[in-house]
Amino acid sequence: MAELGFEVIGVDVDPQKVAILQRGEVPFYEPGLDEVLASNIAAGRLRFTTSIEEAAAFADIHFTCVGTPQLAGAQRADMTQVFGSIEALAPHLRPGALVVGKSTVPVGTANVIAERLAKIAAPGVEVAWNPEFLREGFAVEDTLRPDRLVVGVRSQRAEDLLREVYAPLLAIGTPFLVTDFPTAELVKVAANSFLATKISFINAMAEVCEAAGADVAQLAEAIGYDPRIGHRFLSAGVGFGGGCLPKDIRAFMARAGEIGAEEALTFLREVDQINLRRRSHTVDLALATLGGSFAGKGVTVLGAAFKPNSDDVRDSPALDIAVSIDNAGARVKVHDPKALANAARVYPNMTYEQDVMSALKGADLIIHVTEWTEYRELDPQEVAKVVNSRHIIDGRNTLDPAAWRKAGFTYRALGRPNA
Repeated sequence: MAELGFEVIGVDVDPQKVAILQRGEVPFYEPGLDEVLASNIAAGRLRFTTSIEEAAAFADIHFTCVGTPQLAGAQRADMTQVFGSIEALAPHLRPGALVVGKSTVPVGTANVIAERLAKIAAPGVEVAWNPEFLREGFAVEDTLRPDRLVVGVRSQRAEDLLREVYAPLLAIGTPFLVTDFPTAELVKVAANSFLATKISFINAMAEVCEAAGADVAQLAEAIGYDPRIGHRFLSAGVGFGGGCLPKDIRAFMARAGEIGAEEALTFLREVDQINLRRRSHTVDLALATLGGSFAGKGVTVLGAAFKPNSDDVRDSPALDIAVSIDNAGARVKVHDPKALANAARVYPNMTYEQDVMSALKGADLIIHVTEWTEYRELDPQEVAKVVNSRHIIDGRNTLDPAAWRKAGFTYRALGRPNA
């Protein structure tokens, strides 16, 4: 919003995080965000506070951007932060304020919030729902050049306010879709469910290819030329992770059951199971590569983040695989260009290496799990000089098999038994 020219105040309940942001520093890794943050603070358009009263007095439009993690011990979303932020903000809102939800929520949430604000907030306070479609690693690009804007509203005034907010983006031709509340809420979870399904489909084909002796990379290339299918999200490997797709499809299934549409989304259970199976299959492949025992073997896992250009380790396939192999008795070392600090907070007993060659030293097996460019650019001949045994598993199908085999490695990949 500040980059679009508005005066913005950001609110968080964590004083330490607010202090970091106010210094122009980003408390997580997101390419390009530090420059945007610093420039807008310097320009006087952006500041941060822990005072919700200050924010309510300052702003006309309030975007709520809190998390909806998976509820512990359940499939559904934990809505504590969403409803907590509304309860905290509502008593301080000025008449006519617009509250815009950005969080990924169960369908029906916006209506509940609107009813609550009608009871406890000032007259004329309205709600809109404007789901975010940001990809980690591309958040700045997706914010400033989005592929679409979706707004769920109940009044022309709310629509007009959001058109004014997004005027710079509408001026460059960004599609602007106006819907009701439930449609806007469903757009994000439907999109994530489709993407998860496409990823799990190609990983299911990888299972078939492994049984049939076929090559899933060539299969994906061939079917991707069909314009109805396309090549994007057809990269077989260890599957998806992170803080969105896994928990979103589970919460979507849970909510469908609550509203009487459970059978419509039963296929997402298999999508989830296929995804998790690729992690266990990678562990099994590693075990077979090492002759049936992990005991005392050195295993280097390349990657800790769930995807490149991020330091997010939530539901990371890389860490899941690393922990499983470590628990089975191997001497596991993990490398990642950005995510080691977060990984160490989650799994403090693992061994982490800041330098990739140090991580590779003495390895009996290398498992490539997060497709950082740095790993594609490794020189297999140089790696061969520091490992104990020359075995590599390409969990993302992005390395060059010929180059690794030329350096004397046994190269194995998911869905490509003869690659």
